Amino acid sequence: MTRLHPDASFETAARARGALRIAGVDEVGRGPLAGPVTAAAVVLDFTCLPAGLADSKALTPAARARIAAELAGCAEVSVAHATVEEIDALNILQATYLAMRRAVAGLRAPPDHLLIDGNRIPPGLPCPAEAVVKGDARVLSIAAASIAAKVARDAVMVDLAQHHPGYGWDRNAGYPTRDHLAALLGLGVTPHHRRSFRPVHNILYQEKSITP
Repeated sequence: MTRLHPDASFETAARARGALRIAGVDEVGRGPLAGPVTAAAVVLDFTCLPAGLADSKALTPAARARIAAELAGCAEVSVAHATVEEIDALNILQATYLAMRRAVAGLRAPPDHLLIDGNRIPPGLPCPAEAVVKGDARVLSIAAASIAAKVARDAVMVDLAQHHPGYGWDRNAGYPTRDHLAALLGLGVTPHHRRSFRPVHNILYQEKSITP
């Protein structure tokens, strides 16, 4: 399968329609059993693009870290989270929308147009928005947001791993890998696990059902 390479065609089209401040928006962390869901909004300076800017999934951790650091110096980057408690209260889709709205609200000035990864536009955004399927692989601004969100969330999970050793969050970022699932069974559920997610819910339900 041919790999897509992000370009500025969506941003160029938005500028042609009159938009001046265009932000790419992406999220990471919908699938894990633990930790927040994280979103980023990025307004690029196209005169100062980091070399190798691409979909975060196509990059090594070292490349992501380098590009995220360069973006912090030459782009406008806003990262925001929705907590485990919010995920369990709202559901993961609505919590993702919440993180996206927070990321957009964290920009220095309101954007004119948003380019959002995926096929859905979150409600309650402050400006017109455009959903782009596989946007992180097609749109430079969204690729930048995918990197910023991934690096930020991975750092959160590395920090949580120091406080809750045994689950491998520094390696699996909270996703349901074999070692994470084994640790859930052996060590139990932490406050950072998403209780509304089935593997966690099932363990908690089993614990309650066998408690005398």
